[in-house]
Amino acid sequence: MSDYQATVRWERSGATFTDQRYSRAHTWAFDGGLTVPASASPHVVARPFTLEAAVDPEEAFVAALSSCHMLWFLSIAAAQGLVVDRYEDRATGVMAKNAEGRLAMTEVTLRPVVRWAGREPPPEALEALHARAHEECFIANSVKTMVRVKTDD
Repeated sequence: MSDYQATVRWERSGATFTDQRYSRAHTWAFDGGLTVPASASPHVVARPFTLEAAVDPEEAFVAALSSCHMLWFLSIAAAQGLVVDRYEDRATGVMAKNAEGRLAMTEVTLRPVVRWAGREPPPEALEALHARAHEECFIANSVKTMVRVKTDD
């Protein structure tokens, strides 16, 4: 078992607060020393009470799924003797009402594009690599959201 930690820090900075007119900007600090600016999404909270340039929880959720999938994909490819030169995924998430009628990230679509050095696997082997990466991904195994992998865009 492993423990993972993040410190989320927000300060009121003198805002009235009870009128809902306070900044949602905050920080995420990680054990490696990196601190990331974070905020509510501008799709959820109106400007100027959000920091558009910051990462929002919904984006982070999509990125975590994409990153986990990629890391497993790279590991599995390497174990099979395949050399990946580049991997890029323009992942997207959909916020909609779920079966219980609550807003949720209901679907995440991964769109990985892989550049290979040397031998490139045939389409069915590539699909199998992505299927196995999805099965192994800790984050995908932790959520109810539908996660799709599309390699044919």
